Amino acid sequence: MIEKFIMAGPTALHVCDSQKGDKCVVLLHGYLESMLVWEDFVPFLYKELRVVTLDLPGHGISVVTGEEHSMEFLADTVADALRALGIPRCTLVGHSMGGYVALAFCERHPDMLNGVVLLSSTPNADTPEKSENRRREIALVKAGKKDALARVAPEAGFAEDNRTRMKDYIEDLTEQVAVTEDEGIVALLNGMIARKDQNEMLRASKVPQLFILGRKDNYIPVEAAEKMVKEHLQARVVWLENSGHMGFLEEPETTARAILDFVNGK
Repeated sequence: MIEKFIMAGPTALHVCDSQKGDKCVVLLHGYLESMLVWEDFVPFLYKELRVVTLDLPGHGISVVTGEEHSMEFLADTVADALRALGIPRCTLVGHSMGGYVALAFCERHPDMLNGVVLLSSTPNADTPEKSENRRREIALVKAGKKDALARVAPEAGFAEDNRTRMKDYIEDLTEQVAVTEDEGIVALLNGMIARKDQNEMLRASKVPQLFILGRKDNYIPVEAAEKMVKEHLQARVVWLENSGHMGFLEEPETTARAILDFVNGK
C-alpha cells in the first residue's frame, strides 16, 4: 500500500492505494475512525483487487474544512480523489457513516460505480432521537469532554461476546478517537444530522447493491436491519451471524468473501 497526500479538488486528503488490480474497491471508514481501521482487513482483498482507503475530511489526518461536512461534500471529495488517482470506476464499501457517504456518492456519481456496499449502515435519515443524541455528542466535544466518547463508542461497536478477543482493536479505536480533531468530530456529526433519507434513491438506482449486516449490532438492531432488507429486494444481503457493528474486524473472512464475490459477480 502506497500512503500519500493528494489534492481531491480543493481538499487535501490522506490516502492509501495498493495500485494493482483491474477492479478497484474503495473502503470508507465510519465515524470516530480513520483509514487505519482497515489495516488488518485490506490483506483479505488486495491479492485480487486494487484497494484504496482514505481519511474522510474531519477524521484521521485529512483536513477539516468547516463546521459541517455534509455527506454530499464528502461524496464529491471521494469522487475528486478517484479522478486524481486515475480510477474511472470502483466499488464503494461504506462502513457506518462511510455508508452514508457511499449513498450520497451513488446519488451524485452513479457513472463512477460498479457497485455499492453498505457495511453495517442504513439509507435511513436520523430519527429525532438519534439527532438529539448527536447534538449531545457535539455539546460534549465542545465542552472538552471527548474522552467520554472514547470510553463508550469503541467497545459498543462490537458484539458483547467478541469484546474480550477484540480488546486490542477496542484500544486502537479508543486511541483514534483521542487523536481526532474536535472540529472534525463536530463537522461530521453536523453532516450526519443533516443527511437525507436515501431509501427511494437506492431502490431506483441501477447501481448493484450489497448489504452486509451484523446480527448482534448494537447500533442497527436486528429488527431494523430485517425491515431494511425487506424494503430493498433489489440488494444482495449477507448476514454476519456473530458480529456487531464492526463485522469486518469480528468476521473478516466472511466479510471479505462477500465483497469479493460481489465485485467479481459471483
